Amino acid sequence: MAKKKSITRISDKKRGRPKVRFSFWGLIVIFLLSFATCFILYMVAANFNENFFSDEFENVVVKDKNASESIADNSEDISEQSQNGQLNTSSVTNPIAQSQAKDESYLGSCCLVTDSTLIDMGKYTGLSDIISSSDLGAANCNTLTIETSYGTKTAYEILQTKKPETVYIMLGSDIAASSVDQMIASYTEFVKNVRGYLTDADIYIMQLPPVSEDSPADNGAVNEFNTKLLTIANTNNVYCIDINTALKGVDGNISKEFVDSDTGALNEKAYKTIAEYVLCHTV
Repeated sequence: MAKKKSITRISDKKRGRPKVRFSFWGLIVIFLLSFATCFILYMVAANFNENFFSDEFENVVVKDKNASESIADNSEDISEQSQNGQLNTSSVTNPIAQSQAKDESYLGSCCLVTDSTLIDMGKYTGLSDIISSSDLGAANCNTLTIETSYGTKTAYEILQTKKPETVYIMLGSDIAASSVDQMIASYTEFVKNVRGYLTDADIYIMQLPPVSEDSPADNGAVNEFNTKLLTIANTNNVYCIDINTALKGVDGNISKEFVDSDTGALNEKAYKTIAEYVLCHTV
């Protein structure tokens, strides 16, 4: 019987190649060596070149300079716009303090809106452009019509036609007949309308003069009214002048030297004193 041959098979499996392992710490070492090399080269260059840092950062300095110049230019533009009235950032200090006296011809360029309080202003002073009526008061200043050469119109409508550069307002002769709140509400509306239309005009609110001790009104109400007139001026960007102080006596009433003894109205001296006060309290 034949012998069986023993066959040894050689495995066809290939030997595996050695694996390459990723080393995180090796990466860190490489990074540190690279950084150290760059840093050493950078410091060597800096030591051998005296102008190294100025050359390196020249562009940054130029950018900062341009930014500063831009800010300065913007500031100059804002300042110029403010001076031209395009930006209204300045506030008015009221009542207006005493100033250098203007020439009397200044009164000729002004327009006065008044009730019976200053109705004879044009008779004794150079302020002759007057919108007035004995029926006009603070409470009805927006509704009462006045007959003028421009037609029968309200005081505000007449101002719209005239377009004066300087406006003075004296209203309040109805203080004994109307409530202060009603008067102030109408007065505020009137000033807002005038300010809104005559945007470039100088507008002055004139505080009421004191009254005599035998007047139907009392100086307590006058003072309250004047305080609220100051508020109207401050909140509407108009001026306010303290006529009250100019005519007040030591007892708090209007000085007798300014009152006509027969009629109780303001006399010539009072009107001239008011005109002088106006000339010395302008902006």
